[in-house]
Amino acid sequence: MKKLTASLMATSVLFAGAAWADGHATLPLKELPGIADRDYWVPGEVNAEGKLEALQEVVGAAAVQYSGSQDGPIQIALIYPSADTSDFWARNYLALTKRLDELGIQFETTEFASRQIEHSLQSTYANQVEQDADLYDYVIFGPSELAIQADNIDKLSANDGFATYVWAFHTPLKDLTNQPDAWFDFSSAAGALTMCDYMLGRLGNDVVMSMNRGIPGITDNQRSGDFKACVEEKGNWTTEYEHYGEYQREGGFEGTTLIMQAYPDSKVIHNANTAMAMGSVEAQVALGKEKDIFSTGWGGTGLELDAIRRGELDATPMRMGDDVGAATAEAIRADLEGRADELPLVFLGRITVAHDQMSADELDALEVEAFRFSGVGALKR
Repeated sequence: MKKLTASLMATSVLFAGAAWADGHATLPLKELPGIADRDYWVPGEVNAEGKLEALQEVVGAAAVQYSGSQDGPIQIALIYPSADTSDFWARNYLALTKRLDELGIQFETTEFASRQIEHSLQSTYANQVEQDADLYDYVIFGPSELAIQADNIDKLSANDGFATYVWAFHTPLKDLTNQPDAWFDFSSAAGALTMCDYMLGRLGNDVVMSMNRGIPGITDNQRSGDFKACVEEKGNWTTEYEHYGEYQREGGFEGTTLIMQAYPDSKVIHNANTAMAMGSVEAQVALGKEKDIFSTGWGGTGLELDAIRRGELDATPMRMGDDVGAATAEAIRADLEGRADELPLVFLGRITVAHDQMSADELDALEVEAFRFSGVGALKR
């Protein structure tokens, strides 16, 4: 275990530039088979049986106080693109710190902030933290891009002076000499399977659909490709048309307009992110078709939930957004208590399906659970 110098939270920033509700689906462990020669592992290959589900259960339950004592606050370094537009980083920072407070663990954080595209700045920060290893007990690294930051992940993980956790990726690279202590993320592939099971149960077999896909790459391959493969294989669905909307609202609008005009047999439109889903329902509403087409989103954002409440969007795989930060706090508690071997190598945040057959109270409860630490509504930054 790292040095156990784990008072009240103090934060310095280096800046450049409720229990899980009964009845909700749990996240599947195994993902659909990927490319045979892929250079990464999927969670089902590296997690010991039961460890992921056990941590998911802990994260969704009330906090259990840290059982040890501390000589002082633990020191946490966060190297992540929290200066970017996405509020993923800020929300999970809040979830991390508030869960640590609930656990009764004293801590101090030092943030090394950047934007997503500032790869070299992240490398500079990683070098600085590695050189000052004696200052930190835990390092949380949110890579600007996984392959570009692989050497820095390897270098930080090799240091025995602190534990290293990776945020926003769940695909451990096979060629790392030193694996970090844990990876924390949401799995688009697992979300695709959760959505597949829901859609087959809701709509049955032999359905014709079209898709607004994102940008060719691993995320869209999982969100769209794995969903498509699942419903075609298990439900004999037919995919009539696939439009690449580049994760933009305009792309969802244009793709949906084309689908409604040229592919009228499509009764389902799958959208691979929130922006395209909003563009898609906008196009449907403009033509008065929102009741004729079953539309899906991705992520369960506030915009999507509002569209479900208005009757414009039908279903979306919803991430329990604060799970990543809360799970990291629980990993720290387990490490401090000498139970690090109980943790999965890869933690996946919980995903369930929010849909139009839920009551307003049920949708509200999901939203409160998802953002139970960072707060419902737009995040003030």
